Amino acid sequence: MASCDAKPKSLSHAKKRSEEIKNLYRFQQADYRDEIEYKQVKQVSMVERWPETGYVKKLQRRDNTFYDYNKHRDCDDKEVHKVKIYAY
Repeated sequence: MASCDAKPKSLSHAKKRSEEIKNLYRFQQADYRDEIEYKQVKQVSMVERWPETGYVKKLQRRDNTFYDYNKHRDCDDKEVHKVKIYAY
């Protein structure tokens, strides 16, 4: 687990869809790198998720508006390569 002031050490792009990529896509749509940055900025300990799928359910953007997500995937196959994976 990364510390509360973690900065990424490297970056790569997703090659294929996975559960992690689907959630990263949602965080990046809301203008965050990943769950770690979201928790740092919004000062929350947990992210609201769909119990059935484990996908992110709702995120608060930096301008305090919300993104509400469906239970099903959002990231189409053609969008996968745009998802950034940060290593800490």
